[in-house]
Amino acid sequence: MSPNLRIALRFLTARKRSMFMSLLGIVFGVGFFIVTQAQTSGFEQFFIKTILGTNGAIRIQDRFQPTLFTMQGKTEDGQGKFSVDTGGSRKYVEGVEDPALVSAAIRGFSNVSGVSTVVQGIVTLTTDVGTADARVYGINLDDHLAVSDLGSQIIRGSLGDYREAPGGSLVGSVLALHQNLRVGDSYMLQVGGQSRRYRVSAIYETGVSDIDRVRIYLHLSEARSLLQKPIGASFLQVNLFDRDRAAEDSERMQAVIGHAVSPWQRREKTWLAVFSALRFSSAITVSTIILISGLGMFNTLAMLVIEKTKDIAILRSMGYTRRDIARIFLWQGVLVLIGGVLLGWLFGALATYGVSKVPIRIRGIFTTDSFVVAWAWEHYAVAALTASVVVLAASWIPARRAARLEPGDVVRGTAQ
Repeated sequence: MSPNLRIALRFLTARKRSMFMSLLGIVFGVGFFIVTQAQTSGFEQFFIKTILGTNGAIRIQDRFQPTLFTMQGKTEDGQGKFSVDTGGSRKYVEGVEDPALVSAAIRGFSNVSGVSTVVQGIVTLTTDVGTADARVYGINLDDHLAVSDLGSQIIRGSLGDYREAPGGSLVGSVLALHQNLRVGDSYMLQVGGQSRRYRVSAIYETGVSDIDRVRIYLHLSEARSLLQKPIGASFLQVNLFDRDRAAEDSERMQAVIGHAVSPWQRREKTWLAVFSALRFSSAITVSTIILISGLGMFNTLAMLVIEKTKDIAILRSMGYTRRDIARIFLWQGVLVLIGGVLLGWLFGALATYGVSKVPIRIRGIFTTDSFVVAWAWEHYAVAALTASVVVLAASWIPARRAARLEPGDVVRGTAQ
């Protein structure tokens, strides 16, 4: 152990209670920082997982045709002519006219794990309870299972029953509850003056109330017949191996296929901004605990400099340099910082685990019955970095002041 560190430890024990309070503040500050970041990040990741498992990473829909305007002119010598194409607005054609061709092109991208053709339309559902507006989604089951979590979202019934029944359907949990529908019950769907009867093969729950309240899955061929859309598709739902590349891949896909391609980051831009703001706000709020602890340490070290003025003068007389004196006081801050960060990490991990076991009922943009937390090393690193900046800044000023003391000034009583 170096002499500077040994002296720092002796000075540190001179004000045990004050240093302990500063240490405790850093522990709680680091721990609460980790817990709040784990919660906000956990809910955000759970929301993203729910959305990707329901609506896919990318959606391909309307075909667009760029409108070009041509301008002509003459060269300076008047001997030749030239023309310039200037881009204008786009003309959009609803839906995907040739889903098979577009699907084949999309599957050529290395990051694509699945493509599902979807035909959708608004219908009226009629049961013994009453009527309700609903939205039919015609799908090929195997293709759609590759781009969604539909297989794990079934809460009653089975996909096997749906697969074997041409007139079978998958009904959202909220819609089934409101219309008193159970597995095996039948109901009527009406659109364009025609009505057809379908049977509930299974009931699913995505956790997104806006989806579970209106969406009904039918076989693709049955949906085409009901909605009178024998060709084309409303959109293609695409899943990716790496979801974070959705924005980059969507731009490349759009350039290749000439259709509007929407990545999940753009579709859920509003909610992602909300989660980001909550995470930033909680970080600022909890950081005030660390800041207050830093101010307490600053006050403690400043008082320690005053109390140890004679000791500092003796050390300077023994040959200790200004740098040595500064290091002694900086070491005190570093020791408290190391202890606070390590204990704060432990407290944060235990608190995060405890919070994850707290029951809570959330329904709306997703469904969960307990707090969702994310375990990420970044939370611990940022907490430690925040504490380091505050504590070292609080230690530097008293250390600098101590280093400026001169033995002669102390003897004369003129030290500042």
